[in-house]
Amino acid sequence: MKKILIIQTAFLGDVVLATALLEKLHVFFPDARLDFVLRKGNENLLENHPFVHTLYVWDKKNNKYSNWFKLLYAIRAEKYDLVLNVQRYFSTGLLSVLSAGKDVRGFDKNPLSFLFDKKLPYYFAPDWHEIDRCLSLIEDITDDTRYLSRLYPSAQDYEKVLPYQDAPYICIAPCSVWHTKQLPVHKWKECIDKLDDSHTVYLLGTAQDAQTCALLVEHFEQRSIFNLAGNLTLLESAALMEKASQNYVNDSAPLHIAEAMRAPVTAVFCSTVKDFGFYPLAQNSKVLEVQGLPCRPCGVHGRKTCPKGHFNCAERINFE
Repeated sequence: MKKILIIQTAFLGDVVLATALLEKLHVFFPDARLDFVLRKGNENLLENHPFVHTLYVWDKKNNKYSNWFKLLYAIRAEKYDLVLNVQRYFSTGLLSVLSAGKDVRGFDKNPLSFLFDKKLPYYFAPDWHEIDRCLSLIEDITDDTRYLSRLYPSAQDYEKVLPYQDAPYICIAPCSVWHTKQLPVHKWKECIDKLDDSHTVYLLGTAQDAQTCALLVEHFEQRSIFNLAGNLTLLESAALMEKASQNYVNDSAPLHIAEAMRAPVTAVFCSTVKDFGFYPLAQNSKVLEVQGLPCRPCGVHGRKTCPKGHFNCAERINFE
């Protein structure tokens, strides 16, 4: 096995979880060249990754289809021994089928899976994590051991966050792409009210999350709380989360970033459930959720609004 390509152009958290494949492939095929395809905006995660040789970035927002063809030509030129598509969408399915790879693998949920050399079932089940689904693509050429995801901040990333680490601190990532996966601001206020005053609180997120984080800073004028949303790169955020006393997150990308850094994490699951397979795996992790709601889950990815109008899966979260 000389050249292996992994394709994951979905959201940030999906890319983090797919790094478990890099970890395992590096162990079983240490001399193989490992390349990765992701969407523009997520490339910082794998920049300077010690196991990634070539990082392909697909810009989906600008000239999406012409960029897809450029990507295809670049991939076909490499003639990969193994192509692993961990997505279930037509665009990456077609990219895989036309890749000229010798062994193309993916999930049966992909509309072009009938053209793959090997297709594996994609399903939800208790204790069946997304990482397990990814690794099932290579189980026959490795083994059934679960390898965990991993991120590798650089020395510069650690140096950037060093000034924030002179006292005990807690990180909170209060936002999510999906409304029903995001705890409301007033509930995050309840969370912060319960925290030890001796700990500094750092609010993390993208530039789009800065306004929400600012509301929390304004509310807690008498305690040490800082809005870092949009001021740190993904790997700088990962480096900061690594040494936090605790990380509080939604069921979203920061959860998986914390896990990839082996950092303590408490994840709030609102409309989604652990059985979807995106829960934290570490022993030092916790999940906060409301049990027994007949309307939960209301969707796999979350929704823009609560279908019932009450949002009880978030409103009834108890931080005691």
